[in-house]
Parts: sequence; C-alpha cells; structure tokens
Amino acid sequence: MRVADTSLRSQGRFKRLAFSKRGVALGVVALLALASYGFVNSHRVDSAPNSGNARCAKVVSDSPDKILSKSRDWAIGDGVATWGDRDVVLRCGVKELEPTTNLCITANGVDWVLDEGTLKEDGVSVLTTYGRSPAVELTYSGPREEVGGILTSLKSSVDWMPRHSRCLGLDDVS
Repeated sequence: MRVADTSLRSQGRFKRLAFSKRGVALGVVALLALASYGFVNSHRVDSAPNSGNARCAKVVSDSPDKILSKSRDWAIGDGVATWGDRDVVLRCGVKELEPTTNLCITANGVDWVLDEGTLKEDGVSVLTTYGRSPAVELTYSGPREEVGGILTSLKSSVDWMPRHSRCLGLDDVS
C-alpha cells in the first residue's frame, strides 16, 4: 500500500511542477504582451481630424530626419511625425485657424500662429500654420529660443501647399 501512495504523491508533484511551468510560461507571455502594448502605445500620437488628407502624407514624408540634432522617432498615427522622444511633435490635419490676434511668426515664407494661452499655462510652444490647407500643428516642449530653428527645418514640409491667406501686421492694415 505504501508504494501506491508514494507513486500517487510523485504524480501529484509532477502535476504541480508542470502546472507551475505552464503558469510561468503564461506569465512571461502576459508580461511580454503588456510590455509590447506599452512600447507601441508610447509611440502613438493622436491623429488630427483631417489627417487622412493626401497632403498630410506628403507633409510627413517631406519632414526632415533631424530637427535641432534630434532624430526622428518611430510614431504611430496618421499625419504625425515626432523627433527627440516626442520633444517635437508635428500633426497634420488640425483645424484651420480663424483670424486671431495671437502672435504670428513668418519663417521662410510660412506663417505660424503661436497658441499664447498654452505657452503661458503649460510652457509648451504650440504653433499652427496659417493660411494653408490642411493646417499643420507643431508642439515643442523645449526652450522657446529654439522654435525658430524648428520652423525653418519644416519649411520644405509645408511651403509647397498653396497659401490662401496670410498673417497681417500693423503695416498691412493702414
């Protein structure tokens, strides 16, 4: 009778060991799935409402490989490009701006309007092209002095789009 008990106990241990190996394997698979989801999700950028516009594909493909010595990142989203671990984010297809009194910066013939409220509240520079369709939005969380260099780098990405209006200054109104 003792031999049968030992045999059953051995089988029970084997089953527990097999179960624990299976449990470990499932745990590893679950961890890998979560890690991949986290990795992929960290590269996701919300697409703009009109990002499916064919011009947005050209804007993104014409965007430079480097901006301010920051390399272009792998990004998931239609009409998006990012650089430097998302220090610089470009989204094409955002809502076109209505006339505004916010600061307009013209860089190499392209008008960009600064969202002064976001800059004041969050310290983040958000600029949107003015007078071009679809509109392109640039978000930069670094020093404001570097924004001009970024806008200059993006010239060839957006200046090919026809301009239907432009920013006006005080000299233009009188």
